[in-house]
Amino acid sequence: MKAIGVDLGGTNIKAAVVDDKQGIVEQVTTPTRASLGKDFLLDRIAETVTGLVKNHEIIGIGLGLPGMVSKDQTTVKNPPNLPGWKEVNAAEEISTRTNLPCKVENDANIAALGSLHFGVGQQFESFIMITLGTGVGGGIIYDRKLFKGTQGMAGELGHVIIDYHGPLSNSVTRGTVEAYLGQRFLSRFASDLISQNPSNPLYEQFADNFDELEPLDLTNAANEGNDLAIEILAKSGQRLGYAIINYVHMMDIRKFVVGGGVAKAGDLLFEPAREIIDKHMMEPFKEGFELVYEDLGNESALLGASGLAFDSFS
Repeated sequence: MKAIGVDLGGTNIKAAVVDDKQGIVEQVTTPTRASLGKDFLLDRIAETVTGLVKNHEIIGIGLGLPGMVSKDQTTVKNPPNLPGWKEVNAAEEISTRTNLPCKVENDANIAALGSLHFGVGQQFESFIMITLGTGVGGGIIYDRKLFKGTQGMAGELGHVIIDYHGPLSNSVTRGTVEAYLGQRFLSRFASDLISQNPSNPLYEQFADNFDELEPLDLTNAANEGNDLAIEILAKSGQRLGYAIINYVHMMDIRKFVVGGGVAKAGDLLFEPAREIIDKHMMEPFKEGFELVYEDLGNESALLGASGLAFDSFS
């Protein structure tokens, strides 16, 4: 069984033919060019899909994109970086252009579906996916289905507040999970600490341009024994732990899958999180708890989008 997975980003449209057993069998990338308008972009997505369909028998299309998506997985509202897309029934627009059924979903939820169908999430009936990238996103899988909430917008894990006196991020208030664990906000926190330690090698490396500091630099330095880098990642891991405690106490889901660029720090981040969880989570919730790393990498969005199609049309 094969489906088309589409990852609509601000820079590129990525699309792939995905087999439910073999994974990606063919893929293409084309520039998004969203500035040319909604209809141009919808036509461009459809043309990209049509080019892939020629040599395959396809059951349907799954489309991952930024923004809030309706519960029926057809309509996106106010997606960032897509001019003119105030409220668009993207599923209908693509279906009309391709003669294939289509469903759409928020890109963070797509990551959870990728893990469910092709990643470490396959082993779990229910789990919460946390994506630590430029921001912090997530998706909730319950009984092997995506949990959407009452209006379709559940799973905004990055906007959960863990310290209302904390730093700002893209959330409407201070101290959210994203303000501590989103890539650019973690880098900002790290820059502040490194600037206070001019004898540290990280200061010598980035003092002239802290904007170039990325979490991967911290991970590399920590793996080389840099105590300050280890401390910065540990503090971030502790905040991840507090966030997870909130999610567990709220949802009673005990399996956590964490992916994204920041998560490449691995146990430098996860072990401090586990220590906080062991210390502060209510005892009955600890049974069966697991925190694991997802390593689907750049293919996760395409695999998740195809998983949406498999769930919807198989």
